[in-house]
Amino acid sequence: MKRQGIWKVLGVVVVLAVALGGYGWYEQQRTAGDGGPRGGPVEMPSTQGDFSLTQMDEEQVAILFFGYTYCPDVCPMSMAVIRQVMQGLDDEQRQRVVPVMITVDPERDTLERLEEYVGFFGDDFIGVAGNEEQLEELAGRYNVVWRRVETPDSAMEYTVDHSSSLYLVDRDGQILQRVLYSPTPHPLRSALENQLGG
Repeated sequence: MKRQGIWKVLGVVVVLAVALGGYGWYEQQRTAGDGGPRGGPVEMPSTQGDFSLTQMDEEQVAILFFGYTYCPDVCPMSMAVIRQVMQGLDDEQRQRVVPVMITVDPERDTLERLEEYVGFFGDDFIGVAGNEEQLEELAGRYNVVWRRVETPDSAMEYTVDHSSSLYLVDRDGQILQRVLYSPTPHPLRSALENQLGG
């Protein structure tokens, strides 16, 4: 009798794991079609001068992350994951990857502040900041949701709720893969290996 109960529980666990895995795969692959992110060009001022994806070589891939420097949790965690994955690449692979953080807080995130922030994660990280109109247009194309949340009792005055996916894109802004937020490097590492052929 106990054995049947164990097998039933194990069966439920397997079904749930397959269902959740399938949903995760679906979300990760959903980069085009109805309501999916369209991607496209990124051309804005950056911590390394005027930035454009078209400056990349054909074999390069950009990791786009939408975040902000005052973010208390998801942003530093995502940036740390990108840094960890970058450190695990060999020199040739590292030359092919361009990590880019696009701020969703153009009011506070000056290029100087972005330079200090992204510099903490690595010299090859680029911080990009446009005005609110540019951000809205770009975020719309990448299906990035963001909104300002007032926090009157806080010294920060407001926070920004935002999507936390990473986008692997080519020089034309074509989304090669969308990587859902994870505090561990495995999903991004796997996606990059797929794109870099390693």
